[in-house]
Amino acid sequence: MTKKSAGILAYRFTGGVAEFLLGHPGGPYHRTKDFGAWSIPKGEFTDEQPLAAAIREFEEETGVKPHGDFIELTPVKQAGGKDVYAFAVEFDFDPDNLVSNTFQIEWPPRSGLQQTFPEIDKVEWFPADQARLKINPKQASFINELSLKLASKNN
Repeated sequence: MTKKSAGILAYRFTGGVAEFLLGHPGGPYHRTKDFGAWSIPKGEFTDEQPLAAAIREFEEETGVKPHGDFIELTPVKQAGGKDVYAFAVEFDFDPDNLVSNTFQIEWPPRSGLQQTFPEIDKVEWFPADQARLKINPKQASFINELSLKLASKNN
């Protein structure tokens, strides 16, 4: 069975320019990764509706429940085969208020020690050109699709 994730692409306008909120994955494997490593706040789901899962996951990974008029975006299949469902919403969030859930892994490897890390270690707002460079390449289509929808809405 194909794994499924759902997430929220929050956006806001600053000086008339759209910015997109992306999360940097926590943990030791992503510590030094930047370009192509960021993601929309998302997580796996099984029996939920994708939008309900996306809202739940955003809240778990940021500490804030998004609200507003959600825009469904076209799902993508990531390199590992996971289907990712995304919903955009105009929603402002202060990155300093990030409160992410955590996970445990053995670290360092084969040490027998369990360490706890945040699922997302930071979130930042990026304009579209920077967001496309930072986000997982398969998720860049979310930025592109939303940018087109926002441009047609404002014309």
